[in-house]
Amino acid sequence: MTFSDRLFKKVQPVWNSYLEHPFVKGIGEGTLDKEKFIHYMKQDYVYLIEYSRVFAIGSAKANDLKTMTIFANLLHGTMNFEMDLHREYAAKFGISNEELENTEPSATMTAYTSYMLSQAQLGGVENTIAAVLACAWSYNWIGKKLAEWPNSLEHELYGNWVKMYSSDGFTKIAEDCIDLINEIAQGKPEDELNKLEEIFVKTSYFEYMFWDMAENISMWPVKELAKI
Repeated sequence: MTFSDRLFKKVQPVWNSYLEHPFVKGIGEGTLDKEKFIHYMKQDYVYLIEYSRVFAIGSAKANDLKTMTIFANLLHGTMNFEMDLHREYAAKFGISNEELENTEPSATMTAYTSYMLSQAQLGGVENTIAAVLACAWSYNWIGKKLAEWPNSLEHELYGNWVKMYSSDGFTKIAEDCIDLINEIAQGKPEDELNKLEEIFVKTSYFEYMFWDMAENISMWPVKELAKI
């Protein structure tokens, strides 16, 4: 059994709950409220900016050219291939790229990306790939599951989202992350593997929290936000 097999077995109940979440179901069934999707798209855009920083950290911490190149390619794929989808959706809703970039981060987005960045900075390259793995892998997993739902790929608004995350191109991004965690995990003692597993599990929890944030159009748990 590979290390990624062990990780998937650990989080499978959590990931199965993604498919039951009203936001994810709404995308797959084409019934999601447009305002919820706009909130998600804007929060996910600023998330991807911070997510890209983690890939940059991984490239800097890499111990060999091969690993450095993998992280560099993942960074390029995220900032272009994935973020282009958000820019395309934003254009449909009359939202400029500048407005996207100036999105006020929600509490969940801030907590999630802060956790990823802290774990990447605290450990070596192994922490970095563990921190980004749940996002890339679970989105591809969700995309492929939703692609099997009736008419999900043809929906006029959400079909492109399902196509993107179930595509061969995004599958390659996810598989590169999976291959890298398996390669890095080889020969590591159990205490180090447990730490990587903990990072992966916690980021999987954060993924569920992100769906909740989108479904509830939530920002911060206070009535009035101070102007910063």
